[in-house]
Formats: sequence, C-alpha cells, structure tokens
Amino acid sequence: MHRRTSSRRRTALILSATAIAAVPALTACGSGAHPGAAAVVGGQRITVSQLETRVNEVRDAQQAATTDSAQYEQAIAKSGGLTRNTLHTMVLDRVLHRAATDQGVGVTRKEMQDMRAGLEQQAGGSKQLESAWLSQYSVPPKRLTESLRTEIEAQKLATALGADMQTQEGQSVFWKALGTASKELNVDLNPRYGAWKVSPTSRLVDAKTPWIKQVTEQPAATQQTA
Repeated sequence: MHRRTSSRRRTALILSATAIAAVPALTACGSGAHPGAAAVVGGQRITVSQLETRVNEVRDAQQAATTDSAQYEQAIAKSGGLTRNTLHTMVLDRVLHRAATDQGVGVTRKEMQDMRAGLEQQAGGSKQLESAWLSQYSVPPKRLTESLRTEIEAQKLATALGADMQTQEGQSVFWKALGTASKELNVDLNPRYGAWKVSPTSRLVDAKTPWIKQVTEQPAATQQTA
C-alpha cells in the first residue's frame, strides 16, 4: 500500500520553482480595508489572532520535541519567517481547496487514513512521521491529518485537470487553476505579511507547504523523508 502512495506522491505533487519558471504570476494586492485581519479569502477573515495561534502551535510542538534550549533555538532558526510562511500556507490551502471544489474533487476519511498509514510505514511509526512533518514543513502533530488532506486534494486536482506534473505543460495547467481560484476568492493579504501571488516562482515556495516540493529529481529521498 505504501508503495502505491509513494508513486502517487511522486507523480502528483508540485515541482520545484526552477522547473516551472514560465508560469505567470497572478497577484491580488492587499487593500488594507480589513483591520484586524491577516488576510481575507473568499470574504472570510483569517484574523491576526488565528494566525498567532497557528504559529504558537508550531512553536509549542518544537519546544516539546527538543530536549534543551539549544535544540529549541536551532529549531526556531530553521523555521525563520514562520509567521509569514504560516499565513501564506493557510491562504494557499484555501485557494487549493477552491480549485479542487471547482473540479468536483473531494477527499474521504479513508483516503487520509490510507495515506497516513503508508507514510507512517515509510517513516517508521506515527511519532517519526509527526516529527518529520514538524521538522520539514513546520506542521505540528495536531495539524498532520489536515496537511495530508491537502496533499491528497492536490494530487486529485492534478488528476482531474489531466495535468502531468512531470511536464511543464501539466504544471502550467495546475497553477493556472490555482490562479483562477485565487481570483474567484479575491485574496486580500495584509501588506505586513507581503504581497499575494499564486506562482511557484514567488515567495510562496518559502512556506514549505508539503505539496509544494521537488520530487522528480530525488524520488528516493522523498520516500525516506516523507
């Protein structure tokens, strides 16, 4: 089962920025018309308080996973820009969900359970998988299932679009769908967190969202560290 999961991840996840530099950037600039909001997506606010809560979840998980203050400081250093990256991830996940919904894509609980089981087998257990997701993507254990749902959603969206993510043409189709969804949602980002762009060549890649990663050049490494 885990081999099939690995294959799906290699063929469907988003590729590196260098591989898809030709994709045009689609920008929605923050208007500053929503005080107290870190972002507004589809008319729904992501408040500064909600963003801070998500960031604190990561910091708490990092602290719990380290044995001393030095290790904790190292973890913080590795996740620099966490607040901005967390917000961009939260927004991008909503954009992805809209694009998937537009294509009639949904994710079942069984699909999430199957993916988690496969990844746990690769990682050597549940705790090891949680540790890897926290270290690599700044996803705390309590958000792991949510993160896996997004991964599956990205895979199924690519399939629904007929987008071969190992080709530039397929990558362009996928990101065009996200750009359309971003426009539909009228994403409004608070300027303090940067400008909003749906593009693999933008700062979005810094968010370390699991489904935005390079997987074609080193598939073996992906299997070992997923």
